[in-house]
Amino acid sequence: MLSIPDPRHLANGVEIPTETYSDQPYIVQTDDGAWLCVMTTGAGHEGDPGQHVITLRSLDQGRTWAAPVDVEPADGPEASYAVLLKAPGGRIYCFYNYNAENRRWVKADNPPYAAGKCDRVDTQGHYVFKYSDDHGRTWSAARYRVPIRAFAIDRANAYGGAVQFFWSVGKPWIYQGAVYLSIHKVGDFGEGFMTSSQGVLVKSADLLQATDLTHVTWETLPDGEIGLRAPVGGGPVADEQSYVVLSDGAFYAVYRTIDGHPACTYSRDGGHSWSAPTYQCYADGRRMKHPRAANFVWKCQNGHYLYWFHNHGGRFIREHPQRRTMAYQDRNPVWLCGGVEIDSAEGKVIQWSQPEILLYDDDPWIRMSYPDLVEENGRYFITETQKDQARVHEIDGALLAGLWRQPRYAQVASAGLLVDLPHPGGRMPLQIMLPTLPRFTQRSATRADHGAEDLRQGVTLELWLRFHALEADQVVLDSRNEQGQGFCLRTTAQETLEVSLHDGRSESRWSCDPGLLTVDDWHHVAVVIDGGPKVITFIIDGMLCDGGDYRQFGWGRYNPHLRDLNGAATLRIGPTLDGEIRRLRIYDRYLRTAEVMGNFHADNNQI
Repeated sequence: MLSIPDPRHLANGVEIPTETYSDQPYIVQTDDGAWLCVMTTGAGHEGDPGQHVITLRSLDQGRTWAAPVDVEPADGPEASYAVLLKAPGGRIYCFYNYNAENRRWVKADNPPYAAGKCDRVDTQGHYVFKYSDDHGRTWSAARYRVPIRAFAIDRANAYGGAVQFFWSVGKPWIYQGAVYLSIHKVGDFGEGFMTSSQGVLVKSADLLQATDLTHVTWETLPDGEIGLRAPVGGGPVADEQSYVVLSDGAFYAVYRTIDGHPACTYSRDGGHSWSAPTYQCYADGRRMKHPRAANFVWKCQNGHYLYWFHNHGGRFIREHPQRRTMAYQDRNPVWLCGGVEIDSAEGKVIQWSQPEILLYDDDPWIRMSYPDLVEENGRYFITETQKDQARVHEIDGALLAGLWRQPRYAQVASAGLLVDLPHPGGRMPLQIMLPTLPRFTQRSATRADHGAEDLRQGVTLELWLRFHALEADQVVLDSRNEQGQGFCLRTTAQETLEVSLHDGRSESRWSCDPGLLTVDDWHHVAVVIDGGPKVITFIIDGMLCDGGDYRQFGWGRYNPHLRDLNGAATLRIGPTLDGEIRRLRIYDRYLRTAEVMGNFHADNNQI
């Protein structure tokens, strides 16, 4: 039984044992049926001395784990940011940063680093690997270096390229017998930590066949001296590239920037050259929004894709000290998009759905990131870390199926439907008796102190309406009583719709993005009040509001102590609306984005 009645809550995951710090819990499935997880861990915080690489094995899909095995010991030079690759013959390679010269500091900008010294030494040194021939139970005593060709960004650093700064979070892969490794080159360290970065690939055509690992050949891609960067006009940061290979052999990369959007690009010649980078977009052409955080793409066994990101436009602004660090924040909740291949003039490309909330924590300051996807026997699992605790979560297959079929799905959701108006052949009434809406929190009957019990319930309001004018304070729906308890949906001075939620003790408000509502056109409006993460989303005409250029967030949080939305016994429908309402549905649960899209498509031909 779930400890919290929502499988999306982080606490419902199963912990992967670590020391204190935990990063990049990545998994490969071994040929003896185990899950082998690699982790960067340590007794301190990220970047502290003692940071090292371990692996753990699980034979029950992450429910329990064997004792960790050191790939590198805690008392040696820092070993960090490991990724695993399983070869066709079963051998497993572990690649990672290794502070081979045991540097204790590197040159950095002053300010912010006193005396121009940064004591974090985990993103330099040598890129190395060890291997295991017993499914991760032990690792080779020898480590082998992977040479990385110097680019212009290296020669421009504080050491003139004599020391290279880099790390890796993107998982390696095999294509046409060659191994490809994702490397993120760093320019220098200053405001916001890493001041510039680019992505490259390191390729070996003979690693998998080599008998002498000291003579493996390595090639750094792309050709030339410039790696993967942000789109023209973007910032100097472009790193943490994540790659997949499409069905026609094209490589696709997505990566973070400091521009408030993720960047993406395609290579159709094995990584030697890449298309001009663009900001990743939804199928409807809108740019996705994402802060300075890892974002990952995976190819699933069914040939479709999944994309992990955070769905807001947190940007690094050098002139505003508080915004410099905030660009790394707000990695909670996690959102997931589904991708399918479509044809273009250049070849296959990925078309992305609109997102669903995948995981969340009740504390908005908790950050979850650096995930991995595991598929086994038709089930899907995600790993993640908050840098203190790593976990495994099983993902509802229905959520994923909804993402992949979203563009064409046209079916009205029936589960939890409380109100469906008008009745066949009828007209929209001016008011109705409103069924009791679910409680969000209540006094616990099982806790000794009878404190709050969070029921994680939700409500969805959905309607088709047409405005004859967009003046402010037109009331569209109103269930409030004389004390103000209940909910209200009305227009604002910004020509948006705003929902207010009031339980007699507190009030929360959120509005849709501006510029979406027009006069004399029918609009499909869904207001989803999700009692798990305590998030309000607006979906207007099949588009999930993401804030656009108007604001960082298109979704808003409501008061977590909200008890319920029950107010007056009646719901007034369009009491001061200058327009018409043709359809009204109310659900006693949150609808997923895909369900709202299904309603929208099903109704669209009838409106």
